[in-house]
Amino acid sequence: MPETLLMGAVAYDPKVVTIWEGFRRWLAGNGLAFDFVLYSHYERQVDDLVDGRIHAAWNSPLAALRAERLARARGRSVTAALMRDTDRDLTSVVVVREDSEITSVADLEGATVAVGAVDSPQATLIPLAHLRSVGVRDITVRRFDVGVGLHGDHIGGERDAARALAAGRVDAACMIDGNHLLFTKEGTLPAGTRIVAQTPPYDHCTMTLADNAPSERFVELLLAMSYEDPEVRPLLDLEGLRVWREGRTSGYGQLADAVDQVGFYDAEGRVTAAEYAP
Repeated sequence: MPETLLMGAVAYDPKVVTIWEGFRRWLAGNGLAFDFVLYSHYERQVDDLVDGRIHAAWNSPLAALRAERLARARGRSVTAALMRDTDRDLTSVVVVREDSEITSVADLEGATVAVGAVDSPQATLIPLAHLRSVGVRDITVRRFDVGVGLHGDHIGGERDAARALAAGRVDAACMIDGNHLLFTKEGTLPAGTRIVAQTPPYDHCTMTLADNAPSERFVELLLAMSYEDPEVRPLLDLEGLRVWREGRTSGYGQLADAVDQVGFYDAEGRVTAAEYAP
């Protein structure tokens, strides 16, 4: 009997069970023995991946970065095997209200800036590093620690930062570009907010595959999923993609720099951020 490929996923939302139970049935129907384990936060998932208790992990970019460092330190290897088409070439933005006197990134000097949770790549780590890179250093950061341990997958902190901006409690707020559109559409942000800073493109989630994975068919099958398949389409819609792409790590440079700047993880993948307790 073939070994079951065991994948980890973080339960940031109840739909995670629906998604991966559906994928499990589809993969079984295509001859792959597959199962999944749910985690309450990414750090334990990464530990179990590198310790050999699971073969693959559906990782945030921060978790993927830690898995790579931790595996290298222990003489193992992991691969960024898959990404969603929607995980590539994203940006974060710093937005202000329409009536704000802030008109450029330089005007943020001395401002109060709202961010997401301490471990959010898109709403905290990457945009704050970007502001430092363009010379904005004298700011007061107001953090919204919702769903700590979920690496920003729970956008509650990001949404709370947007609400603080809308209410006039902060001068600016950081968020991923897609959520800027979402928050405006849903009314969390008023129409007319302005972008005063935008990061270069970066990549988001990846399927991290460990060197003990029993089969390459997992990756092959997911890459072969078709949005035209009526069984598959609802699952892909829930997971927010139309097609799986081959994974890459070239889009993680900004995050790696941000992690090193604030000492979030060390070079061997140990958690070193003093204010981070998942």
